[in-house]
Amino acid sequence: MPEETIREPEMGLTFEKVWAMFQETDRKMQEMSLQTDRKMQEMSLQTDRIVQETALQMKETDRIVQETALQMKETDRKISKLGSKLGDLIEEMIFPNILEKFNHLGYGFGRVGTNVRYRNSRGEYIAEVDILLENGDVVLAVKVKTTLTDADVRDHLRRMEKLRVYGDEHGDKRKLLGAVAGAVASKEVKDFAAKSGFFVLEQSGDTIKISVPKGFKPREW
Repeated sequence: MPEETIREPEMGLTFEKVWAMFQETDRKMQEMSLQTDRKMQEMSLQTDRIVQETALQMKETDRIVQETALQMKETDRKISKLGSKLGDLIEEMIFPNILEKFNHLGYGFGRVGTNVRYRNSRGEYIAEVDILLENGDVVLAVKVKTTLTDADVRDHLRRMEKLRVYGDEHGDKRKLLGAVAGAVASKEVKDFAAKSGFFVLEQSGDTIKISVPKGFKPREW
């Protein structure tokens, strides 16, 4: 008879083996959970640090923005104050000679005033004239600027319309004439002012001169 090999019967899964497997799986899951918690804590701390740093940066940015705004406001105030002083200085230069200059053109103005304000019947402020020359037939309104621009000329055109309405409402039928003056004015601006019907006053040494282009005819309102 052939010789047979006798094998021990293989043991299947026992309770002990299954229990050991569960314990090992639970151990690994706990390790993974601890690692995950640790990483989450690290990420949370890092996120908190970034948020805090960002908040500090934003706070610093807000401070810089506020300081810049205050500096710009102060600069605007100084520029406005300087512009006002320059405007006053130019008016002082123009004022003493303006009657003589226009009367030399034959207007015969007998009265001159500065910073003349107009209000409507409801007491509302509607216009201000830097220099106003008057006689029995004509009123001439002068706008004085440090630097004369096209916008200033257009603004004075609107002012003249308001003065005309004011005069009609108050029974003043005198002719209205306009003039503009500036320490600095380009040729283009002066040409535009003349075409708009305004006399143009220019600085000439310590006095002023009235620019009267060939063929110029002042506009009457």
